[in-house]
Amino acid sequence: MIFGGGATVDFGKTLPDGQRIFGSNKTFRGLISGLAVGGAVGLIQSYMFHANLLPIAIAASVGSLLGDLAGAFLKRRMGIRPGGPLPGVDQLDFVIGALLLVSVFSRVSLGVVLIMLLVTPPIHFLTNVGAYAFGLKANYW
Repeated sequence: MIFGGGATVDFGKTLPDGQRIFGSNKTFRGLISGLAVGGAVGLIQSYMFHANLLPIAIAASVGSLLGDLAGAFLKRRMGIRPGGPLPGVDQLDFVIGALLLVSVFSRVSLGVVLIMLLVTPPIHFLTNVGAYAFGLKANYW
């Protein structure tokens, strides 16, 4: 959201349903910055906890970005415009993507999964409301 803009991931291409593949809000700048910030957080956590957490951070970042793209793809197939709401998917697509990809490289406990699924939606909503209040988003969802 902060670093987005520029060339879109789907290059403006549409599928036979007439809808864009992902839409205008999924950009290469957003993907690259998401990966960079996730990697930076992984480096900081590795230093703080004296463990190599970078591979997990990268997996979580890539999984999150892929989950977000999957959610955008689903919304386009349903005819929901970019930025339009799809409750549940908007709040959890990136979490599910991150959990799935991280689980390939590391054991993810049921407790972690439940916490992520319960805590993320309200945090996601509140950060979106804050971004809307500061003029960073056009809508509050």
